[in-house]
Amino acid sequence: MANILIIHGAYGSPKENWFPWLKRELENLGHQVSVPRFPTPEGQNLDAWLKAFEPYRQQLDKDSIVIGHSLGPIFLLHIIEKLESPIKAAFFVSGFLSCLGNPDFDTINETFYRDNLDWDKIKKNCKNFHIYHSDNDPYVPVEKAQEIASGLGMDMKIIKGAGHFNIATGYKEFLLLLEELKNRLAF
Repeated sequence: MANILIIHGAYGSPKENWFPWLKRELENLGHQVSVPRFPTPEGQNLDAWLKAFEPYRQQLDKDSIVIGHSLGPIFLLHIIEKLESPIKAAFFVSGFLSCLGNPDFDTINETFYRDNLDWDKIKKNCKNFHIYHSDNDPYVPVEKAQEIASGLGMDMKIIKGAGHFNIATGYKEFLLLLEELKNRLAF
């Protein structure tokens, strides 16, 4: 069975959106699932998030899968870049690498932005990436997600009308993600 980590974004929490539902679904399949809480918006910076993640680092091994929403993907790219051994897969939802042009987010997210990620090392440490984005995300333009896809040398899945894949657009469940996770877990 796999160790699965779900990482929320800025202004987020483990108890929102599709995270609790996905955690239950994967645990019902026999997997160990953790949804860490990160400081946000107060005290949000990369160092604080790395410190909060430290107890979960030991869960990352060849059978691990990580899932990040919004700020979660760039945070996970920092983690994956520094791994000693590869993980199984990463799933990124509404991710971005740079300023969004929204001061409410850019101010608290700025320590996460880096333009010198080691994409070769990242791809060596995780061979299976999946990127989901919506055609109408009100916070993260498609071009921002494309920066991640370009760095990884892959395409992303554009989902119509999904907004920011949050409760505001009805995302209490994320069936496509669950199905693709099941497919990846079968390997």
